[in-house]
Amino acid sequence: MDRFYQGSLSANGLQFTTLEGSRPRPGDPRAVVLCLHGFPDHPRSFRDQIPALAQAGYRVVAPTLRGYEPSSQPIDDDYHVIRMVEDVLGWIECLGALRVHLVGHDWGAVIGYQVAAKAPERLLSLTTIAVPHLRRLGSGLLKLPGQLRNSWYALFFQLRGVAELVVRRDDFAFLERLWRAWSPGWTPPEEELRLLRRTFRQPGVLTAALRYYRAAVDPLSLAARQSRALAFAPITVPTLAITGETDGCIDTRLFDEMMRGADFPRGLKVRRVRGAGHFVHQERPAEVNALLLEWLRRHDRGE
Repeated sequence: MDRFYQGSLSANGLQFTTLEGSRPRPGDPRAVVLCLHGFPDHPRSFRDQIPALAQAGYRVVAPTLRGYEPSSQPIDDDYHVIRMVEDVLGWIECLGALRVHLVGHDWGAVIGYQVAAKAPERLLSLTTIAVPHLRRLGSGLLKLPGQLRNSWYALFFQLRGVAELVVRRDDFAFLERLWRAWSPGWTPPEEELRLLRRTFRQPGVLTAALRYYRAAVDPLSLAARQSRALAFAPITVPTLAITGETDGCIDTRLFDEMMRGADFPRGLKVRRVRGAGHFVHQERPAEVNALLLEWLRRHDRGE
């Protein structure tokens, strides 16, 4: 039986469903942990973290990102990262929290870095999973050009209509192949794959998810310029970065090249989990939960 509850948040005129570690109640004094999922994924990505953190005394909320359900698909189809940053800041207001611990995996990590760059005063700590800070992306790719080969899918997703057709074929078999390729040696639970397909069968969800990648290469719009400026800004929030040793999506060696203490003046720790891939928090939940709890407790006072 699932050990969490469904709630909702609103921001920027959109509605977002959430998975939470306990039933929401007014005036909840507990520190908030906000968990952001990535692609191809949904809030159940944190199904092993939600109850563990809740049991440790935190209010844990895992929202569905913009576009991953019909109620959060904006009329203007704007999926630049700055918009998701604005969503997160809206959620924090909606939760009635002054500051939160932010945890993000994959696109959730990208969004997390930019939230920290734009509004560090709203975060107690930042934890990112599987994606390094992009500030030193150029030097990282120079050292590890093979990452461009790993990122083939991001280019493929630029093919509007064609990408949707291929990804949707055979009931989203493409997404399962990505999970298996990105976390080699791990067999995702069949029930989780079934629920993942259910998420992507919803109207508009697949195209919304692919628009994240399309917005990322937008060269001209103001939103694109704002997103790029935040992507390369230093992070003045204590940051824990977790990477899986066998990640088939983001080469774990990029963390050695791209994560530098000078870019994180409030503190940086990088932890590599052996024998785990891109979905490290699902593959090694006990180890990741222990890392998370130690980090959150250290920064509960915002120090």
